[in-house]
Amino acid sequence: MTAQISFAIGMSLIVLFSLVPAVLILVISFTDIRSLPYLPTRFVGVENYLTFFSSAQIGYNLSALKNTFVFAFAVTFFQNVIALFIAVLLNQRLVGRNFARAVVFLPTILGVTVIGLIFSLIFNPSAGPAAELWAAFGQSSAFFGDPNLAMALVIFVQVWSGIGVAVVIYLAGLQAIPQELYEVADIDGATNWQKLRNVTIPLLAPSVTANTLLCIIGALQSYQLIYVLTGPINPATQVLSLAIFTQGFGGAQGGTVQSQGYAAAISIVQFVIVAIISLATLAYLRSKETAL
Repeated sequence: MTAQISFAIGMSLIVLFSLVPAVLILVISFTDIRSLPYLPTRFVGVENYLTFFSSAQIGYNLSALKNTFVFAFAVTFFQNVIALFIAVLLNQRLVGRNFARAVVFLPTILGVTVIGLIFSLIFNPSAGPAAELWAAFGQSSAFFGDPNLAMALVIFVQVWSGIGVAVVIYLAGLQAIPQELYEVADIDGATNWQKLRNVTIPLLAPSVTANTLLCIIGALQSYQLIYVLTGPINPATQVLSLAIFTQGFGGAQGGTVQSQGYAAAISIVQFVIVAIISLATLAYLRSKETAL
């Protein structure tokens, strides 16, 4: 009975704080609700969705969508590759291994605003350490203000801030691999690279799936770091989730009037995109796990 009550309470909280808001966002996307007081709210049907795909907005939205895909793909790739390398290294019997693990996980406990301010100071084009190092080579840069460099720097900061969780997941997967398999590989004369390729990576498939999905979903919905580092309306780093936030709470975007209804419509479009990509990725990775 106690377990049933606990389950019922848990499901009630999920419905209250997840399902109900999701349904309300869908409903709001069919209205013209705005934050202006005493302004009547009208039901406008699919007008917000037609606006999103209209000729006046499609260029801006496609640019934001392209930035979103570039950001998500780059973060997912680099975060997984670097995290796997660090996890394999920290899984060895090294002096100070526990301290190194704590250092790697440290960025995860820092708030987004703190991380953003730290890297804003580091890459301050006037007096930051990066500017002084750049000046030593006779060069200068606006860093986050440089449209050719801003996205790469934001990706770097995002990978740095989220790598701790990925390393922990890979470490858990590595420690679940039986040591006997490595001993057999040693007897067969396998090199370290062969053991990594033929033993470690195949048996880490569930961890790879978990990390990849977490990275993709998180990156496709991420906007906080971008907002802090480059501002809300930088075309070079404008992603769909940031457009939703700015449209709903920070002002007009792409020539449209600020509207929570339009922002809700964009969020529904983003939800569909994230769902399709996540399910396709999950199906692909599961098929690879089965093949292994």
